[in-house]
Amino acid sequence: MNPKSPEARNREGNPFEGLLITDSQILNKIDNRSCCSRCQKSRMYFCYTCFIPVPQLEGCIPHCKLPIKVDIIKHRREIDGKSTAAHAAVLASLDVNIYTYPEIPEYDPNSRTVLLFPGTQSSSVRELFSGKQNSKSYSEQLLEQLPLGYNVGTLRTKLFENDNFVDEIYHVEKLPIDRLVLIDSTWNQSRGIYADKRLQSLPTVVLQHRASQFWRHQKGSPRWYLSTIEALHQFLLELHICAWGQSEQYSTYLTSQYPIHNPKDDHPQCKPYNGEYDDLLYFFKFMYEKLHKLYKHEDLLAYTRSMT
Repeated sequence: MNPKSPEARNREGNPFEGLLITDSQILNKIDNRSCCSRCQKSRMYFCYTCFIPVPQLEGCIPHCKLPIKVDIIKHRREIDGKSTAAHAAVLASLDVNIYTYPEIPEYDPNSRTVLLFPGTQSSSVRELFSGKQNSKSYSEQLLEQLPLGYNVGTLRTKLFENDNFVDEIYHVEKLPIDRLVLIDSTWNQSRGIYADKRLQSLPTVVLQHRASQFWRHQKGSPRWYLSTIEALHQFLLELHICAWGQSEQYSTYLTSQYPIHNPKDDHPQCKPYNGEYDDLLYFFKFMYEKLHKLYKHEDLLAYTRSMT
């Protein structure tokens, strides 16, 4: 959904409406830090070094099973306690690995691996299925749409007409990729990591626009610059719904323009999306709500950023 629309702006009061996120009341019972059972460092809800919950929460938080493997490349200057990358590693521990740059796995250019990055040759998630790219190259569209003073690789300012939403279900037997690589850093830092030759061979993809609910302000960045956990959630939404559609019972503004799988269709391989990855936002939603009890939404700089 276009974050500039009135509907998107009206969702600020309850941005998680419709998402199937496990109740986090148990987190409210944690009022003191405790030692991580591995590294013995003082942590509140989970250890962002070892990526495990504190002892009081072991076995009490949800676990997400992802359809692909995920590698997160973290900039060494990214503050561990402020990054949402750890949320993914804790909640989807079997499928997510975190590396600190310059530690990067060696990726086979022929493997089914993609990098989430808005490069000039990036494809949409939908194009992973169709194999088709826009009639105009991504860089040509960028050049047409960017205001004066912006570099072509710096900022994607708006949605393109033929890229507004996922409008087709491909009913595939198998997803088109096996692994996703994300860069966890500020925009300026990510450009440096992206320049690494070990990542240059990977095809890149971009996401549909989605207004970020992250409370950490980055000066000069628009609202659709997502936090790492939001970006992962958005990618998996698009991937799953492109492949198999969404369930008739699932209703959220994030997928309001995405196709619904008709159960009468003869596609037994399809597994329509019904919130399978929403629990990736378990800690994110809890912290968002905790912060909004202390501060007014309109007083937080992160939510005053332009949508463009």
